[in-house]
Amino acid sequence: MDGEQLGIVPINQALDKAFERKLDLVNVAPNARPPVCRIMDYGKYKYEMAKREKEARKKQRVINIKEIRLTPNIEDHDLNVKARQANGFLKSGDKVKVSVRFRGREMGHKNIGRTVLKNFADLTKDHGFVEKPARMEGRNMTMFLAPKTE
Repeated sequence: MDGEQLGIVPINQALDKAFERKLDLVNVAPNARPPVCRIMDYGKYKYEMAKREKEARKKQRVINIKEIRLTPNIEDHDLNVKARQANGFLKSGDKVKVSVRFRGREMGHKNIGRTVLKNFADLTKDHGFVEKPARMEGRNMTMFLAPKTE
């Protein structure tokens, strides 16, 4: 009687069969017509479901977004330091949001910010790729980098 269907059975008869086998009668699909029930060990079933959920949670990977802020007139060495920091974030599996903040008259030279972000992307290309290219958001130009999957 393992897994075989009994067909449409009155509720009392189904309860008696479950009681004979010392198992539970579990309503699997209550909205179906007629309702679908199953004879099983409900405690064991709940335990296995909890175990599966725990295993699925273990395999999940939470991706954080780290932000790195730059300015349009950043020096090469400072840019390299920030790129090294971003490479560390990308190695650990996090996404990186790189933003260039424009202040005052710098707003007239958005091409400089775009160049800075392009150079930054070149410095981090070994560990990540550009997920979203540079675009203006108010006074900031942002670009998203995602880690390379191997």
